Amino acid sequence: MGSYSINDAIRELVPVLSKAPAAAVSGEWTATTMQAGHSSSTGGYRDAAGQPVSDDSRDPLRIIGDVVEKLDEAATERFNTLVIRWKKPALPFMRAQVTIETSFDQAIVPRGPDDPIYERSASTRRAFWHSRGTVRENLAAEHAAANVYAQTKWFGPHRRILAIDAPGRMILATDGLSTPWAGISEPENGVECELFMEFGAATLDATTIGDWGNLLINLGDLVADGHRVARDVEKHGAILCRLTEDYLPLTRIVLSRDPGRIDGMPFGSVPLVRATAVAETEIERRDPDEDWGASAARQALAKRGIEI
Repeated sequence: MGSYSINDAIRELVPVLSKAPAAAVSGEWTATTMQAGHSSSTGGYRDAAGQPVSDDSRDPLRIIGDVVEKLDEAATERFNTLVIRWKKPALPFMRAQVTIETSFDQAIVPRGPDDPIYERSASTRRAFWHSRGTVRENLAAEHAAANVYAQTKWFGPHRRILAIDAPGRMILATDGLSTPWAGISEPENGVECELFMEFGAATLDATTIGDWGNLLINLGDLVADGHRVARDVEKHGAILCRLTEDYLPLTRIVLSRDPGRIDGMPFGSVPLVRATAVAETEIERRDPDEDWGASAARQALAKRGIEI
């Protein structure tokens, strides 16, 4: 592929792009090379008024993808973005005009395993919890092997539980749900939240801390797996999740909005989601409807004196 050039690509694209819909007078497509396992080709034809022209054929995008791959393999200068433009010839017997511009867009470069953004987010979270109490040094951490981007199950290189000693209480908190995703470039703080639980300072021993920490890890997995848990908490104020028998007589977990936010994260502030274990007797029964879980969750928190 070392001899494949932009001129070769243009010769390959001209006959394909020239099979344009009758109303099309121009076309523009933007394509990217493979970035962390993903590439893209978007764009289409336009009419004389600059409006999109419907094109049922997928051939242009497929051929463009093939051309980008060949150019990428043969490239002597680094690029990751191409803009391809087509212009209809003025006369039927003339050749259509096709141009290709390449560029390097740093914004779409995947975050590698050594990107400082990961530890910056961790340091910001740690500073936040230090403002609430004393963060214990022996935190619970993810021990499973990470992928090539140092990425664990929470999509970043952190999957941990912090233990914070605060006046009269102890706090357990997830430490990684808001770490920017590894291996991709989206400007997002992971799944955009962190979970925490509060306990009386004298109620937890090492075993109990481990049990609740394990629960928080599992809840973090639920949030990270795309079940829209954080979105539902924001929408309803509180939602109910069922606990296993290991936590009897506590049978449910209430996930609720908390006014606290972790400011200064790489891509904006991150909200906190409070997790509160409750017994079945704390949940009021009534005729079920689609909002019953949220209503019952809010009532259970009210009995605990927790406002949302």
